[in-house]
Amino acid sequence: MVELSKGASRIYGEAAFEVLAKAQALERQGKSILHFEIGEPDMETPPNVAQAGIKAIQDKKTHYVPSIGLLELRKAVQNEVERTRGFRPDLEQVVIIPGLKPGIFFSMLSIVNPGDEVIYQDPGYPTYGSVTSFLGAESVLVPLLEENEFRMNPDDIKERITEKTKLIIVNSPQNPTGSVITKSELDDIAELAEEYDVFVVSDEIYSKMTYDTTHYSPTARDEAKERTVLLDGFSKYYAMTGWRLGYMVVPQSMAKRLNDFLVSAVSCTAAFTQWAGVEALTGDQSFIPEMMARFKEKRDRIVKGLNSIPGFTCLAPKGAFYAFPNITETKMTSQECADHLLYKAGVAVLPGTAFGPYGEGYLRFSYATTLENIDDAVKRIKESFE
Repeated sequence: MVELSKGASRIYGEAAFEVLAKAQALERQGKSILHFEIGEPDMETPPNVAQAGIKAIQDKKTHYVPSIGLLELRKAVQNEVERTRGFRPDLEQVVIIPGLKPGIFFSMLSIVNPGDEVIYQDPGYPTYGSVTSFLGAESVLVPLLEENEFRMNPDDIKERITEKTKLIIVNSPQNPTGSVITKSELDDIAELAEEYDVFVVSDEIYSKMTYDTTHYSPTARDEAKERTVLLDGFSKYYAMTGWRLGYMVVPQSMAKRLNDFLVSAVSCTAAFTQWAGVEALTGDQSFIPEMMARFKEKRDRIVKGLNSIPGFTCLAPKGAFYAFPNITETKMTSQECADHLLYKAGVAVLPGTAFGPYGEGYLRFSYATTLENIDDAVKRIKESFE
């Protein structure tokens, strides 16, 4: 039998989809399952945005477009970055991509060589480690500690920088913990990158999803012109997960390479999706504060509920829509506890170890669901431990 490449064996998937498959198999057996495993808003794309996509199809905007993205959307991203990050990127820095994940992959492909070291958070989004492994680089993990509200500590990064360090990946607001890195911490990270001549890729897919705090970007220091990369998209705060639309702001030299990557990998991002993106950035924005008001109510409800379960303690996250309770007092491992909740309580969650070894002792709950489901889940969990 012909063997696949070595690189193919080094890339890996996401536990969220694996747990979803298990949960759906139980549902097919007639069991009631409450879903807290998938990180997806529980509301629909705003009607004005959906209608813009429909109109684009009706107007026959269904053909190839420039690989780097529609000019209209790139200009809208320019304005968006100026509004939200405090600098206006050059148009040549803006690249449109089919979802944020290709941005992670292509930016790392542009930066990282085999044998390089990549520093990122643990627990953290699994794609960072997967792509690092695929590229033949070394993962260098910065533990996120509960006593520091799960924020990435610049001192911990500095301790891990070596002559092989090529890239620091930052994610704030963060998946899976919901932490939000402070402005001073992000400034320190950007300063470290400059001092040690390394890149920073900043994954800001939850940038508009904060509670009682403000989102900042480490890309503001060099305006993404030299060593920083801004990644953001439409999936989370515009409820457009299935539309597959994101953007990158990168140094111009990288943008030229990204154009070639896109040509070779996907040709271009779907035209009608991009026209929906234009409407998302330039149209009515009231959807987002309304959504976040609902998420705040859900956050408060689930944090209170989890803290009422014997053996569980949970900090209130400051961003995104994830709760990350400590379950060490249950005397179970994260995987054992997640399995217990799925099979005994009918509550699908992710073990903290799905996001790296420092996630041991924790679970991730995506509270993008109804208040009723949150209350029911807390009740079921309590009963499962009785």
